[in-house]
Parts: sequence; C-alpha cells; structure tokens
Amino acid sequence: MTRTPPTRTASRGLPRFRLPRARLLALLPMAGVLAACQSPLDYDLRGQLGAFNTATAAQSATSSRPAPDGRGLITYPSYQVAVAQRGDTVADVAARIGLPPEEVARYNGMAAGDKMRQGEVLALPRRAPADFPADGTAAPGSVDIATLAGQAIETAPLTSPSPGSVTTTAIQPAPKPQPAKVQRGPEPVRHKVKRGETAYTISRLYQVPVKSLAEWNGLGSDFAVREGQFLLIPLKEQPAAELTPAAAPVAVTEPGAGTQTPVPPSASKPLPEEKVAPAAVKPAAETLPKPELPKPTRASNAAMAYPVQGKIIKTYSKGRNDGIDISGAAGAPVNAAEAGTVAAITKDSNNVPIVVIRHSQKLLTVYQNVANITVKKGETVARGQRIASLRGGNDAYVHFEVRDGFESIDPLNYLN
Repeated sequence: MTRTPPTRTASRGLPRFRLPRARLLALLPMAGVLAACQSPLDYDLRGQLGAFNTATAAQSATSSRPAPDGRGLITYPSYQVAVAQRGDTVADVAARIGLPPEEVARYNGMAAGDKMRQGEVLALPRRAPADFPADGTAAPGSVDIATLAGQAIETAPLTSPSPGSVTTTAIQPAPKPQPAKVQRGPEPVRHKVKRGETAYTISRLYQVPVKSLAEWNGLGSDFAVREGQFLLIPLKEQPAAELTPAAAPVAVTEPGAGTQTPVPPSASKPLPEEKVAPAAVKPAAETLPKPELPKPTRASNAAMAYPVQGKIIKTYSKGRNDGIDISGAAGAPVNAAEAGTVAAITKDSNNVPIVVIRHSQKLLTVYQNVANITVKKGETVARGQRIASLRGGNDAYVHFEVRDGFESIDPLNYLN
C-alpha cells in the first residue's frame, strides 16, 4: 500500500498542507475528545430546549369556573351569567331565573327555542330577580318596580278623591329572599364576539389557553363561537406571595451625638448696641363699597325638582340601576319631584316603603328607601310637597326613578 504524500501549496507566501480525506475523518473523533477535556462536561440545558421549558405554561395557567347556584346563576359585582343544564333551551334557562325569554335570547344573539349544551353560558341583560324561586313561580309578596309601575298606570285614579274621603293602603310585608352569592376576588372580563373572530383569536388576545376558554363557556369540541355571543375570559391563577425575611433593625442615634457643636461667634463678644428705625406704617386699606348682588331667581327651570337636597352617590345605568341614589341627612324631607297623584304605596322585599306618583297617563316617579310616609294613595300632591323622610344611619338616601310605563329613563334628563 502506497501513501500519498501531503501536497503543499503556496498561499500568501506561506506553505499549506492538505491531508487526505480518510485521515481527516479518522482524526475528528479524537478532536471531539480533546475539546471535551478542555471544557466542563456538565452542560446546563435549561432554557435551551423548548420541550423542557414550562415557564409559558405556568404563566398561562387558569383557575376553574365558579360553580353556579341552585338556579344556575353565577353572580359577580357588575353582572350575572346563567349556566345551562342538559337539554335546556334559552327559554328554559330564562324561565328558571325569572327573566323574559325573548329579552335573554335577543341579548345573546339567539332565539328563545335554540337548544343549548350542558354548561353553556348565557349573559343576562340585567339582574335576575332575587326573590324568584327555582321552579319559575313568582314568590308571594315580592315587588318588582317595573310591574308596580304597570299596575299603577292601570289602577291609579286620574283625579283626587272627594274631600273628606280617606283612602288607605295596607302595606303587607314581603318575605325576605336569600341574596345571591356574589363571587369574591377579581371579576372575569366579558368579551362580545365580533364578526370574523374565533375562539383561537380570542384566546391569543387575552393570552389564555383555548381549552380553558371552552371549559368556562361550555363550547363544543369544534370551539365554534357565534357573532354577538358573550364569552367569559378565564381568570389566571395568582402566584403565592414570596416571603421575604424581616430586615434587621437599624440603630437610630440622637441628632448630634458623637460630634462637638462649635461655639457660635456671638457667644465670645456681645453684639454692639444699635438703634433700628421702625418700619414705615402701612396706610390702612381703603374700604370699598360692597357690590349689589342680584336677587335670587327661581331655583330651577327643569321639568322636575330634586326629591332630596344632597349628593348623587349612584348614577343611572339601564338594566343595572334604573334610577339614581341621592344621599342626605337622616330624617331629611323627601319631596315630590313634580305635581301628580299618588298611584301606589307598597314595600320592597326588604320591607322598605316605596311611593309611586303618576304625573301623566304613562309618566311616573318612584321613591324607594324612604320612611315616615305623609301621603295616601289617590292623594294629589304638588311639586316640592313633602311625601316622606330619609331613613337613618347608612340608609339615609332615596332611590329615585323616572319611568315611561315599563321603560326606565335617566332622571337627570328631567332634573337638569
């Protein structure tokens, strides 16, 4: 066997040797061993291989959806959702929670007869009545302001009773219902699906797993969503707070401790006596005549007057708060916002009195959370006339509503 001598070529005046391919391949394993001897063998693969990196999964972990109550409601401070059972339609869910089926279906972009999957979520346009039983029948003694307004339109007299006649209304206390359990902690975001969106695009938008999004909202195996559907965005799990060791106490010394205060210059020699001229006396300011203020005019030209002189602590939000709450001093008078006829006097589910005054064929005002009512049903009242008083303690406010039949209207449109 003959050996092929290495060839030598010239490059920039320096000799270069070229080894045969077979010898070069034989030397590669040895080069790897030598390289391994020059560096540590304990390689850290953390963060280098995606299959072993669990940081992303930990950051996107979500908690489970809260369990609904007996009627299938999940209640948060700002809204409620209803969870469907096996075989339910939209009408079945609406009847179980006490809301009109057409209203619930229209709010979710569905029809009242549409079938629903078990665990599917329906957003509610407003709060479900707290005193509505699970079997779909109305609770005795329960009061709904919208129903009350409709009854007042039908039954209230158009004119005041004849002089000398007295009409009294017996106020029957209503049983106090069990309040809905409000979920504590952070509130999930409600996302309304727009045209072209999918469950995958929504999960990427909020950085949550699409599987969690499907479990929270009862989606099918194909993760299909529809335009106008409300989806609950799963809440991410909050990491536990890390405990930090208590800092060592810092020694505090008195100001100037350990240092010598220098002697002030005035301590060695007394200051020379000098006469200081008094400052010029400032002339007295000229008294200007008081301007004549215009005489007060009428307090307001608005269609209605405020029933209580106080601060608005809660504003109007249709479907959630159908009026405004005005606070004042305990025992302060509650006045009629406009002239009209007392249409009804009753109590809500917490045995708190309600006064309804009718001003026209459909326009009514509602005064809730009052005490010491001074008017009777059928009595004619004038604008600004006292009809009740504010309650005491933390309940010193009136809930004031303006309704056109069954529809609530923002009271500020009439007060301002």
